[in-house]
Amino acid sequence: MIDIKILRNDPEQVTATLKNRKTDVDLQKILDLDNERKEIIFRLDQIKQQRNENSGKIGKGKVDPLEKQTLIEETRRLGDEIKTGDSKLRDLTDEINNRMLTIPNSLHESTPIGQSEEDNPENYRWGKLPVFDFPVKHHADLAEQLDILDAPRGVKLAHSRFTLVKGAAARLERALMNFMLDIHTENHGFEEVIPPLLINSQCLTGTGQLPKFEEDLFKTTDGLYLLPTAEVPLTNIYREEILKEDALPVYLTAHTPCFRSEAGSYGKDTKGYIRQHQFNKVELVKLTHPDKSYEELELLLKNATEILERLELPYRVISLCSADIGFSAAKCYDIEVWVPSEDRYREISSCSNCTDFQARRANIRFKPNEGGKTRYVHTLNGSALAVGRTVVAILENNQMSDGSIKIPEVLIPYMRGLTKIEMRTYD
Repeated sequence: MIDIKILRNDPEQVTATLKNRKTDVDLQKILDLDNERKEIIFRLDQIKQQRNENSGKIGKGKVDPLEKQTLIEETRRLGDEIKTGDSKLRDLTDEINNRMLTIPNSLHESTPIGQSEEDNPENYRWGKLPVFDFPVKHHADLAEQLDILDAPRGVKLAHSRFTLVKGAAARLERALMNFMLDIHTENHGFEEVIPPLLINSQCLTGTGQLPKFEEDLFKTTDGLYLLPTAEVPLTNIYREEILKEDALPVYLTAHTPCFRSEAGSYGKDTKGYIRQHQFNKVELVKLTHPDKSYEELELLLKNATEILERLELPYRVISLCSADIGFSAAKCYDIEVWVPSEDRYREISSCSNCTDFQARRANIRFKPNEGGKTRYVHTLNGSALAVGRTVVAILENNQMSDGSIKIPEVLIPYMRGLTKIEMRTYD
């Protein structure tokens, strides 16, 4: 949530942000409601002052009985007005807050302005693209031959966009989860967390998934939601809390299954393991001092890309433009891994600085060492990495002419010595 003072004092800035994001919000309605709220508050203050004066006169007992009765009746009437005004004020405040929740985060000055994802500039590339002397196969075809990913049985167990992962692919996913968590906890100081997989609406509102993106979520019958990303519970651990400045930065990581309805993705990536309703992901979250958040964003990007470099998977980094950046982010990098069968890079991680946007919604603050008013922390998040898409990249980039898959060297100890995935044989 942006600070409403920004909307009051510089509505042109917010209007420009919405235009660049290609988002429509009725800002004038919010300002009109805000003015109405101010008028009610002013009127209530006057009424409460008059009621207090009346009560003082009645309490002193220095008025004649007739005047006292008049003051008592007037005080009751003022009390009724206050109740009505307080009720109206609560309703107005709720409506303003609900409308404010639909305004996306302000963009950092370095975020490029663009009209679509086609305007996302490339920052750099890493690694050499693999060269094959045989026809490159799609990961779904490789997995079918190796009998390690079974989409038809996934559909039988659930419905479309669910896949049964088995054998060497299941071991590979588990190896990747452990490898990623080990790197982030042992090398970079992240604390590992196992959060609930069911989360409440307050958490989703805090990180920005609600109310705008409810159609992308799976909701249970008791009002909880399956988490779409571990960013949500990790960020909300300190919701409604005040941290000490010395506690910052807070580094958190978790491996979780993630659940997304993929609303609006009909017809996209119907073949293979790229776009699923359920997928594993290792997430990184940082709560930082506002003065350090962009420095921490660059470090977060390095934390995520290190995984791909250790796996020797070619990737590139792009900056998301104003029309493609996420709702809560002020600045965002996408990391895209090379997918040979498609002859292009595909997203495998987003690393975002959400500044104080999520912290305001979740009321996460810190107390400065030098004293004074509390301040909102800045929150950052990034995938490091989406495990299923990492499996896809390994299968395709490491495929051999005989259909087997070479295991990246750093994963061999996690794979209990297995150096390649070969076609299963049955007696």
